[in-house]
Amino acid sequence: MKKYILLSLLVLVGVIFIQIPLNAAPAEKKQLPKAAKDDTDKDLLQCANLIYAGSKSSVCFSEKFLSTITKETNCQPQQKFTQVRLAKDDMFKFPFAIMTGEGAFKLLEKERQVLKSYLTRGGFLLASAGCSSKEWDRSFRQEILKIFPDKKMQNITLAHPIFHSVFDISQIKLKKGGKTHLEGLVIDGKIVMIYSSEGLNDTGNSGKNCCCCGGNEIKNSQEINVNIFTYALTH
Repeated sequence: MKKYILLSLLVLVGVIFIQIPLNAAPAEKKQLPKAAKDDTDKDLLQCANLIYAGSKSSVCFSEKFLSTITKETNCQPQQKFTQVRLAKDDMFKFPFAIMTGEGAFKLLEKERQVLKSYLTRGGFLLASAGCSSKEWDRSFRQEILKIFPDKKMQNITLAHPIFHSVFDISQIKLKKGGKTHLEGLVIDGKIVMIYSSEGLNDTGNSGKNCCCCGGNEIKNSQEINVNIFTYALTH
């Protein structure tokens, strides 16, 4: 049965999020009103794939989770990512954005300013180190620290509602085994960013000869990405 996703919380260019403590027990699922299908909602449900550090972006983050959202809920996101330059104000048209890649990078100062404004004004970022890239992970953490020197990413436990918004996820499965966790950035009591250092890219479904290149990518990333997207739009 499809789960009904409330979209009336979408306001202007962003989303209003109601923060739940990162170790909170999962909330009871609700049957929510059907989303409106006018042009405004369609615009708001586009997902940005960021171009950053001048020209870096990703072709190896699978879009398949967007079609899974359409199948499992009454939410109707666009089925393809839209490439958006982080340094441009066009960013604010998208309530949800993907940022991923491999190797070391440095954001431009304008990109730092836009990302800070985006996250503090209601935007949501899903960030992922492609192929479990340690260099990208290190660069990303350094950039977030520069942008938010007074903030620290927090571990998100499996008890958090983000793991139970559509799919009930009791384990984060890794390609090579072992354990990992997602991290969240909280601003003014709201989760505004989810980050994985191992990789939520779901490269097996991304085409273009993509693979996780020896990384320890999260195997059930498609379900996790569905949950992150729907949680972001309803909290």
